[in-house]
Amino acid sequence: MKTTKKKIFVIAGEVSGDVLGGKIMGEMPENVEFVGIGGQNMIAAGLKPLFPMSDLSVMGVFEVLGHAKTLSLRIKQTVAAIIKENPDIVLTIDSPGFAKAVVKGVKKYPQTKAIKFYHVVAPQVWAWGAKRARKYAKIFDKLYSFFEFEKPYFEKYGLTTVAVGHPVADGIEKYQSVKSKEKIITLVPGSRMSEVKKLLPVFHKTVDMLVQDGYENYKFIIPTVETTESFVKNEVKNWKTKPKLVKATERYNVYANTFIAIVASGTVSAELAMMHIPAIVVYKMNPLTWGLAHILLKVKWASLVNILMNKTIYPELLGNAANPQEIVKWVKKLTLENNRKFMIQELKSADDKWKISHQKPAKLIANDILNF
Repeated sequence: MKTTKKKIFVIAGEVSGDVLGGKIMGEMPENVEFVGIGGQNMIAAGLKPLFPMSDLSVMGVFEVLGHAKTLSLRIKQTVAAIIKENPDIVLTIDSPGFAKAVVKGVKKYPQTKAIKFYHVVAPQVWAWGAKRARKYAKIFDKLYSFFEFEKPYFEKYGLTTVAVGHPVADGIEKYQSVKSKEKIITLVPGSRMSEVKKLLPVFHKTVDMLVQDGYENYKFIIPTVETTESFVKNEVKNWKTKPKLVKATERYNVYANTFIAIVASGTVSAELAMMHIPAIVVYKMNPLTWGLAHILLKVKWASLVNILMNKTIYPELLGNAANPQEIVKWVKKLTLENNRKFMIQELKSADDKWKISHQKPAKLIANDILNF
């Protein structure tokens, strides 16, 4: 491994990217300097942040348009910072739209030719159109994917792609055997403010309906992330049945003791699948975005475990189906022991899909970056 001092400009726009970014940074030696954009995990690992990560936490075509002014400003600021810092590597983690815009902007300046551009988390071109991989091949020098099946989509266009396994799988086994005597229903409305604002009212009504239907002895918990914590705290003050709020850093302990989870589509569904926790996946978005997704999507499911196994394991209530009545129906189904056992067995059958190597993905990525 090279020992010369390196400067890496790291960009993460979401909580899951911040967690992974912090792990990657933690696997690097002290002589590496980090600047860029990230949250509390990356800051704790030594990042000097340019601006709050929450400015980038939006999803959906029309949701992004609503934040276009802020995003445009942040893209320009990030490009200017990269040129000023002149790093050896720009490492972008997920948030592919923002990452592409930044890298394109940087490459317009001839003095940046020596910079390498690496991206972590393969964009889901297999869901939105395989030909989209060509765009990423023109922009990035290397891609780190979680799964082997993703590599050919990008290698076809000459982009070096390294499969490292899903980082959530590291150490998750210790939580799989934990069982709580309490009947805990965990609610995860997402990590982006746009998600939380749409799903939290749905969860509020769901809790009220469950309590009315005899589930008053169940305990409701919401793990909160830094980008939406204050909003969630303020909103649940008005709930008749108030859920317990816990920090996202404690989420695995909560998940391990969860009877049923009701969660936004995203990384959390993969975490729960690896821990064999019965869950219901829900998602709401701008109606125009939802209509566009229906036209463009090439896959049947939103949840990663369903996609990997090519069948419905976690029920998905998306768009108009993401309503309290449907959620309550599924909660009642998952309180039946036979239904629970069947879902848990299905989740266990996916265990060999999450890992590629005995080494941690963050370690594999860090080693590869330092040996460029």
